[in-house]
Amino acid sequence: MDTSKSLDRRFFVRGAAALTAASVALGGGAMASPASASAQTKRTGRIRQSASRWCYGGMTLEELCRNVAALGGVGVDLLDENEWEVPAKFGLTCSMCNGPGGITKGWNRVEHHDELVKRAEPMLAKAAALKLPNLIVFTGNRDGQSEADGIKNCVTGLKRLTPLAEKLGVTLQLEYLNSRHDHGDYQFDHTSLGVEICKQVGSPRLKILYDLYHVQIMEGDLIARLRENKQWIGHYHTGGVPGRNEIDGTQEIHYPAVMKAIVETGFTGFVAHEFVPARDPLKSLGQAIELCDV
Repeated sequence: MDTSKSLDRRFFVRGAAALTAASVALGGGAMASPASASAQTKRTGRIRQSASRWCYGGMTLEELCRNVAALGGVGVDLLDENEWEVPAKFGLTCSMCNGPGGITKGWNRVEHHDELVKRAEPMLAKAAALKLPNLIVFTGNRDGQSEADGIKNCVTGLKRLTPLAEKLGVTLQLEYLNSRHDHGDYQFDHTSLGVEICKQVGSPRLKILYDLYHVQIMEGDLIARLRENKQWIGHYHTGGVPGRNEIDGTQEIHYPAVMKAIVETGFTGFVAHEFVPARDPLKSLGQAIELCDV
């Protein structure tokens, strides 16, 4: 599956519409940019924050990078291979590279392994050459398959790739997604499944992309879960519940407490904001970065 098509599940069009509406509200011209501020906003750095590209579809990648840098962020998440080099022009990194497959057809089917490995190997090499830290991977949908078989197949396939990831110093990040509202039938929809895959693969270069929006929908109890499973978590995504909008007081996750707990676990990876702005996109992103700067 074309990696770019995998972004469809992240409602790219919805994000673009929200951004365009905000631009009109601001005066209809070019998107207002905090980059015109006299100095870059300084952050504590205890949480290394980035923004997910698909949420800002009405803005060029260069504009997004410029604004993320001005707001004190350090990266941009979920970029396709032809975009990986852009953030560095603005002092940022691509904090999560889009990988070789899509959400529905992933590593839980043996028949996908050869193609996924073939596509992943040069992507890992390129990410390493650019000193990029992470490449996203997915289990795929169940399609009637048992959990035990899904785990076994993921382990078999990912073990073919982790030796190269270890050699090159790039981490494969297996994403948790909810199957209740957004990604029906997706297999990795509870923490224990991803942990078991990581345990059986046994590589320091396979971690869990722990999307807090999805975990809240499926399991809740976020702080206890991230503490219990800290050794397996390599990356976080944010998003408001319900609706995947702003992570402020309009929704049920209290992100300052969650961020403090993440810091306390000794986490040194990235927290990427993956909410769809319902208001002024840049103002909402700035508020989110401020909220999580614990």
